[in-house]
Amino acid sequence: QLVESGGGVVQAGGSLRLSCAASGRALSSADMGWFRQAPGKGREFVAAITRYGVLIYGDSVKGRFTISRDNAKNTVYLQMNSLKPEDTAVYYCAADLGGSWDYWGKGAPVTVSS
Repeated sequence: QLVESGGGVVQAGGSLRLSCAASGRALSSADMGWFRQAPGKGREFVAAITRYGVLIYGDSVKGRFTISRDNAKNTVYLQMNSLKPEDTAVYYCAADLGGSWDYWGKGAPVTVSS
C-alpha cells in the first residue's frame, strides 16, 4: 500500500514536499515514481528514482523538482520548488517491482495559485 501526503495549496513560486509511505513491502527493491494528472488532462510522468538510485525527470519539472528516497523509512519524497500554476494536479506515487508500475497511491492534490 502506498499513501501520499503533503499536498495542499501554495502560491506560485512557493514550495511543497510530497511524501509517499509504503507498507507491506520494502521499497528498496522497487523503482519508485511520481506522476500527476491535471484537471481534464491525461496522466503525466513527473520523476522516478530506480532501485539503484538513478534519477529521471520529466522535462516540465527538471531543475525545479527533486525526487529522493529513504529506504530505512520506506518512504519516497518529491521536493517541489518554484511551483507554477501549471503544476496544479493530483500527484500519484507508484512502485515498479517487476517491469511496470504495479502499485499506485490514491493521490495527493496540489493547487498552485497565481
